[in-house]
Amino acid sequence: MLQVADGVFAYVQPDGGWCLNNAGLVTGQGRGLLVDTAATSGRAEALRAAVLPVLGTAPELLVNTHAHGDHTFGNFRFPEAVVVAQERARTEMRETGLHLTHLWPDVDWGPVELVEPSVTFDHRLVLHLGQRDIELLHVGPAHTTGDTVVWLPTERVVFTGDVVMNGVTPFVPMGSIAGSLAALDTLRGLNPAVVVPGHGPVTDASVFDEVEGYLRLLRELGERGPAAGLSPLDLARDADLGPYADWIDAERIVPNLHRAYAEAQGAAGGSAVNMNELFAQMVEFHGGLPACHA
Repeated sequence: MLQVADGVFAYVQPDGGWCLNNAGLVTGQGRGLLVDTAATSGRAEALRAAVLPVLGTAPELLVNTHAHGDHTFGNFRFPEAVVVAQERARTEMRETGLHLTHLWPDVDWGPVELVEPSVTFDHRLVLHLGQRDIELLHVGPAHTTGDTVVWLPTERVVFTGDVVMNGVTPFVPMGSIAGSLAALDTLRGLNPAVVVPGHGPVTDASVFDEVEGYLRLLRELGERGPAAGLSPLDLARDADLGPYADWIDAERIVPNLHRAYAEAQGAAGGSAVNMNELFAQMVEFHGGLPACHA
């Protein structure tokens, strides 16, 4: 556990690639709030083993920043906690179930169980942990339609979920490029001193500009590709990603371009996509199944 402020910790899983997400712990007067869990039963158990000595007990609250399994499958390892999420995240969890396990069938997922949030909110919810105020803010659609950022205004620490990744390629086919850009503006407005991204190292607010640069490149490509008669897969093969080419999981350019094309043609953020088809195209582009080391 990496302490990022008094009583506030980040749990970072290198290198931040597929299914290697970050989590967090916020403490207050002997009580605890966990931000996200982990993808596999084993990794969730390791998270629990890291949390208990710091807190001295199990956390009573658990916030899921969004529905994806790498952030939620480990919920069942924290049965003492009340699970909280944005209302769309709960819906998306129900819709997708354990689908992530089918994309990488060789991963040792363990006996994961889907534990849905029992408390949901719409736009904003404030939790009080001892004397500590914790704001849950719905942003987006960005990474998904149900993204939550967890903001500690006194400590100026924000847990962004996958709205922001550091040195890791964003993933927006289920969300929105325009919505992600708006979410970055919201995050800038908070003026955080510490940013705990959904994947990658803990950082500061400078990461917002880096992520924005990638998103604006996607938007530009999304306008250029259809005019040239190129499919998202064909454009991905020709695209110059410049400074973003070395980011982890660069193959996400393919599903990301599908969202860019859709938005360029007027589709609403979060509109439905066939993720199985997009994932298959990404695998084709990558030359095989991307590595998932969960």
